[in-house]
Amino acid sequence: MKRIQLVVPLLTLILLGSCKNDDNGPEAEVVPPRLLSEVAAENDEELQEFLKSHFYNYEDFEEPIDPGFDMIVRIDTIAGDNADKRTLWEDVQTESIVVESADYGLDDGEEIQHNLYYVVVRDGVGDSPTFADNTVLQYEGSLLNGDAFDASNTPVNQYLSGNLIPGYAIGVEKFNAGEGPVDNGDGTVSFEDYGIGILFIPSGLGYFDRPPTGSGIPQYAPLIFKIDLLSFEPDTDFDGDGIPSILEDINGDGDLNNDNTDEDSEPFGVFLADHNDTDDDADGIPTRDEIDIDEEGNVTFRDTDGDGVWDHLDNDE
Repeated sequence: MKRIQLVVPLLTLILLGSCKNDDNGPEAEVVPPRLLSEVAAENDEELQEFLKSHFYNYEDFEEPIDPGFDMIVRIDTIAGDNADKRTLWEDVQTESIVVESADYGLDDGEEIQHNLYYVVVRDGVGDSPTFADNTVLQYEGSLLNGDAFDASNTPVNQYLSGNLIPGYAIGVEKFNAGEGPVDNGDGTVSFEDYGIGILFIPSGLGYFDRPPTGSGIPQYAPLIFKIDLLSFEPDTDFDGDGIPSILEDINGDGDLNNDNTDEDSEPFGVFLADHNDTDDDADGIPTRDEIDIDEEGNVTFRDTDGDGVWDHLDNDE
């Protein structure tokens, strides 16, 4: 079972009713977010019901694949002519992830297991990215009713430890990349034999009570993402400080955003986790100058004063 800590904005209270001009008018009602446990159970029921009553066009992906097929995943209801189709539930895999209610501004101390569901539609021929890698992919996001709220029409770069919802970032790790980019000779590139999959995400691993303004995503809504994982950059060095981002997970919990060695020294309101900070200990010496990198790119950490703290994390070495 995986445990995560979400990086979310400060809690925004929802105010219902209108404020009247006179001082004696009724006060606006403050409606707190719903309990994480309540929503998690509700979302899981919704997702399971959907997975058991829908299918995807798996037959189109069976070998040999028709050369004219567009490689697009299509989901439909099991009914009528489709009554004998294999359900998504029969193909789905699950990962359990614990979410703390405090991450959504709640003070009830809940730690609730959430089920992330995913389907590997096609295995890519490459490896899988880690949570610390930069990826190249295409995606489409929709609600359970089929309404699309976001999509990339062309390949996009996404850093999995960047500003992504947890269920999406964790889910992309489940798929394998393909081969490429291949130069087509006309100024364009293409990717071959890439991984294709579907993510089914409960709101506790999505936006919960705070979906983006204007997105069309309701509060507490489960989400579906179709993913084409084209490529990724192994050992991504997001901040360019010479240290692969995955090695900046100091506490080893799989979350780069809660590792900030120099938080106490950073200017008010500017907090950069180590994977996004070129001077991890705020000593004025770039991290790159406090480590050793050999010709093959291997990193060796120094401990000049022998105190057990690496130089790039030690501002008094």
